[in-house]
Amino acid sequence: MPGRINSIALKAAVLCSALGIAVGAQAAPTVSDGVVKIGVLTDLSGPFSDWSGNGSVVATKMAVEDAGSQVLGKPVQVVSADHQNKTDIGLGIARKWYEQEKVDAIFDISNSSVALAVMGLTKEKDKIVVLGGVSTPRVTGDACTPNSIQYIYDANALSNVVGKALTQQGGNSWYFITVDFAFGLGLEKATSEVVEKSGAKVLGSVRHPLNTTDFSQYLLKAQASGAKVIGLANAGTDTINAIKGSNEFGIAAGGKQRVASLLTFITDVQSMGLEQAQGLILSTPFYWDNDDESRKFSKRFFEKTKRMPTMVQAGMYSAVRHYLQSIAASGTDDTKIVMAKMKSTPVNDFFARNGHIRADGLHVHDMYLMQVKKPAESKAPWDYYRHVATVSAANAFSPMAANSACASAK
Repeated sequence: MPGRINSIALKAAVLCSALGIAVGAQAAPTVSDGVVKIGVLTDLSGPFSDWSGNGSVVATKMAVEDAGSQVLGKPVQVVSADHQNKTDIGLGIARKWYEQEKVDAIFDISNSSVALAVMGLTKEKDKIVVLGGVSTPRVTGDACTPNSIQYIYDANALSNVVGKALTQQGGNSWYFITVDFAFGLGLEKATSEVVEKSGAKVLGSVRHPLNTTDFSQYLLKAQASGAKVIGLANAGTDTINAIKGSNEFGIAAGGKQRVASLLTFITDVQSMGLEQAQGLILSTPFYWDNDDESRKFSKRFFEKTKRMPTMVQAGMYSAVRHYLQSIAASGTDDTKIVMAKMKSTPVNDFFARNGHIRADGLHVHDMYLMQVKKPAESKAPWDYYRHVATVSAANAFSPMAANSACASAK
């Protein structure tokens, strides 16, 4: 009898071997095409290049280098390109990357219109896209896909933190100056809802094209509205030019109105200088001088770029590390398996505190309410922010939208 059992076992082992089934071991790690390729699609030359751009490319490469430039024994490569803030160009690059260059995941983008287009293509090609400076709630709402992650913030988080703070400080009437595309419109809408729920009134808004240099006509309309808060629903050079213009008009100096930037980056403050930026209230998940971990990363980043990282650039480092760690833990770069691992693994690093990625792809984490220091308060270069409050992930980010295309994944 024992001899017969041994014979059966031997035959079974031979059969398993013939079928390519491992006996007594897990399946070997698999990496498609023998390489993990990451694409950084960003604004390298336009109004968002200071806070994303080359800095996002540098941060991505740092994350890859810190992972040993390999995962599951296979090399990790990084490619980058400039979408020029044009949807057709960004979509064309993404298609080429996915179809011809075998890119596995695209990071950053930092333009809502380009991001929405690339998200659709990413789902079609069953790849992964992790968005940096993209705030439109459509990413996790009606345009939500199982292949996309909104990693840094969304419009709801920005408005929940800054909008509530300013209404509590007496800002009971608002007027918006809004960049006329998905990002600005979404930010205005989200902030309007927050301030109205807080008892404030929205008196109106005016739209401006992307990359506007002269804000005179828009500021005059906002000033004439009499609103206590003029909300800037824009970013990058648009925000800088609007704030500089408001200072030339003496709006804040008049004492009756306050200019609020709903999305401010440390590079904006660097460009404006503390004399013009002082007093600004802002929301961010990251500041280079938060703690030892953030200072350590930022010092390394500064050595490469000669500037401190923005929240988007720091966030892209965090996102790439999380992606590569998820591949390593999964034993494969298969899209569905890696996305499931990214969503099931908490994020706690120098960028995100108490972070996790929801079923709709939104990375929720603690946010900070900061205020830009007065020139006399700054003790060194890039010493720009004063911590006002920490807002928990639950209070900073809104619940999953009822219209989310990913709602069934809850």
